[in-house]
Amino acid sequence: MTTTGEDHVPARGGPWWWDRRRGAVLDVSLGAVSALECAVEGVPFARDAGIPLAAGVVFGLLAGSVLVVRRKWPLAVVLVGIAITPAEMGFLLGVVGLYTLAASELPRRIIGSLAGMSFLGTLIVTFVRLRQDMARDGIDFGDWFLPFASIGTSLGMTAPPLLLGMYVGARRRLMESLRERADSLERELQLLAERAEERAQWARNEERTRIAREMHDVVAHRVSLMVVHAAALQAVARKDPEKAVKNAALVGDMGRQALTELREMLGVLRSGGDGGRAERASVPLAAVGVAAAAAASRAADGGEGSVDGPTLSELDELIGQSEAAGMVVDLSVEGEGRSYAAEVESTAFRVVQEALTNVHKHAAGAKTYVRLAHRVSEIAMQVENEPPPDESSSARLPSGGNGLVGMKERVTALGGVFVSGPTDAGGFRVSAVIPAS
Repeated sequence: MTTTGEDHVPARGGPWWWDRRRGAVLDVSLGAVSALECAVEGVPFARDAGIPLAAGVVFGLLAGSVLVVRRKWPLAVVLVGIAITPAEMGFLLGVVGLYTLAASELPRRIIGSLAGMSFLGTLIVTFVRLRQDMARDGIDFGDWFLPFASIGTSLGMTAPPLLLGMYVGARRRLMESLRERADSLERELQLLAERAEERAQWARNEERTRIAREMHDVVAHRVSLMVVHAAALQAVARKDPEKAVKNAALVGDMGRQALTELREMLGVLRSGGDGGRAERASVPLAAVGVAAAAAASRAADGGEGSVDGPTLSELDELIGQSEAAGMVVDLSVEGEGRSYAAEVESTAFRVVQEALTNVHKHAAGAKTYVRLAHRVSEIAMQVENEPPPDESSSARLPSGGNGLVGMKERVTALGGVFVSGPTDAGGFRVSAVIPAS
């Protein structure tokens, strides 16, 4: 991973406009060397121009020292270098100035124009100086020598610093572009990682909710019936021993089934599916959810069910279990029954099952009406119970308040509508409508 973009920006540890101290030391050193060079070259310039030598030396010192500001004002450095070209001074100033200008962020047309002016000035000065020297010394190399020497000298003083500066500038801009792209990619990856973590957390929460709902469906119905049968066993133990024995057997069977189903779900939590100790800490919640759903489907039919969940064809058996516990249940079906998607049938079954469980808990002995309607594009169900005949006869089962919440979550997840509440007669009604597709 790369560091952030702010980390790539060099710390401004140098004076004035320099980013670093070593840059300031380099420019001051170059300025000192250039000033010394121009001061030495100012002596013959002063003699040729007929001015005092001190004036030529001072002029050279001032012109050469301009190189110190090459990073701040590269344009000014090149212009000064072009201006003192006729005086035949400022070789270092011209070369370094052109390099700095070419490596800067100035427009290419400006760089090209100044480079052309520098080339032309050097060409003219070189041509004139060589011609004077050859005429004074009586040297004659032919007509081709002066243009060739002038052009070669001008190219040698202009092209290398210009090309090198353009290369360094392009490389610097490329590195900055790559760094910005790397920083942008890192930010995008961090954002994606945060979103992935949020989605994973949301998925874990959803799976935990589903597991809790499935475990509630597995345990609540059977335990409620066990408590009801236990209460009936206590009431008839002395009057009807044969019925008491039957109720005791039912309680034992239901307890064993509930323990078996819980053991299956807890086994998934313990071993993760293969019993390996190394993987116990990383059991996926989805595996627990599948096991819980499978156990919940077997809870409705005594252990014979499919992993897709219970179906509406098992409603008769479900109602039969409630009737065996002493509840009076009236089942009515409207419309022609047909097969639905597995999740639709499972949800419809769970709604009826949980509603009957709530009647066992809170209205024992109350007559209950179960209505099922098969419609064109939906299936509707309603479970309504009358007020209990005797409030003191209620089984008084504990309630965590998760049953209605779980039913509503199941129905709304399929795009359905769920309504529950007390009736005017003092009973309780649970209604749900689920789309058929």
